[in-house]
Amino acid sequence: MTVTQRTIGNFHVHPIGLGCMNLSHAYGPAQDPKDAVQFLQRAIDMGYDFLDTATIYGMGNNEKLIGEALKDRRDEFVLASKCVMGFKDGKRFLDAKPETIKRACEASLERLQTDVIDLYYMHRPDPKVPIEDSVGAMAELVSEGKIRMIGLSEMSAETLHRAHAVHPIAAMQSEYSLMTRNPEIAVLEACQALGVTFVPFSPVGRGYLADQPLDPNAYHETDLRRTFPRFTDPHFSTNLALLEKAAEYAKALDCSIAQLALAWTLAQDKGSVPIPGTTNLEHLQDNYDAAAVTIPADMLAEINQDFAPDAVSGPRYSAPAQATVTTEQFDFETV
Repeated sequence: MTVTQRTIGNFHVHPIGLGCMNLSHAYGPAQDPKDAVQFLQRAIDMGYDFLDTATIYGMGNNEKLIGEALKDRRDEFVLASKCVMGFKDGKRFLDAKPETIKRACEASLERLQTDVIDLYYMHRPDPKVPIEDSVGAMAELVSEGKIRMIGLSEMSAETLHRAHAVHPIAAMQSEYSLMTRNPEIAVLEACQALGVTFVPFSPVGRGYLADQPLDPNAYHETDLRRTFPRFTDPHFSTNLALLEKAAEYAKALDCSIAQLALAWTLAQDKGSVPIPGTTNLEHLQDNYDAAAVTIPADMLAEINQDFAPDAVSGPRYSAPAQATVTTEQFDFETV
């Protein structure tokens, strides 16, 4: 399979990256550490060369997994992690003070068993700390050689512009899929104007856009989707008609629904690098191969019409979750 690589800063990577969160938490119990290590090694063997983790994933355990699994293959992939959302005594906190960011970086470097993090994101905005102060601290980490590039996650276009004025921002990560098109309000345009790579997370709709339909009654007690409006009724059932449409398009292209979803993100923004997550080896290969799926222009236009933002029932976040980000919302999004 020959595909055109995409760029993040000075790095060239496969168009599909790997989100590693699922290995440690979010959609069910953590994977057995030995299995997770083998899974990560298999991902590199397949050709994945952009891996995404964060301090908060598994309360540091996700970074430890990557460090253990790939410390001897560090030159084979671009490594991204995140700070600001941290943990203490088993509880989450949000802290973007410069000194906290620097301490978090040191801890991540130790867990990852590496000397440098290629792309270091602010995981969330901290309303108590000006973005300029936080980015200033990250710029110092760049100067010290502890990180190579700065990224932002789940922030507005306005915040991106302010941050970029302090130090070049290499990537903006936010949720983007056929089911969640909020970045089209302003963030995608801002990324293109500033030369920032857009990194869509949950590009297969948190598992909604898949050949095996989700069952809201079968979510594990730790599954975050229990708290997201679109993944419980009445919104979940209402949106099943969209899943049927996705299946029709996937059949026409002779690909899986997940591959359709990923190919769509690649077509919408020619520079984006989506990072689907999975713990399933078949899905891992399926996602990687989605880079070779091409959606014809006329079909892309039809898909965009069928999956217009207001065609999706329910907001993407609950009110408390939305309050932790500065991402733009559509006028019709109300809880």
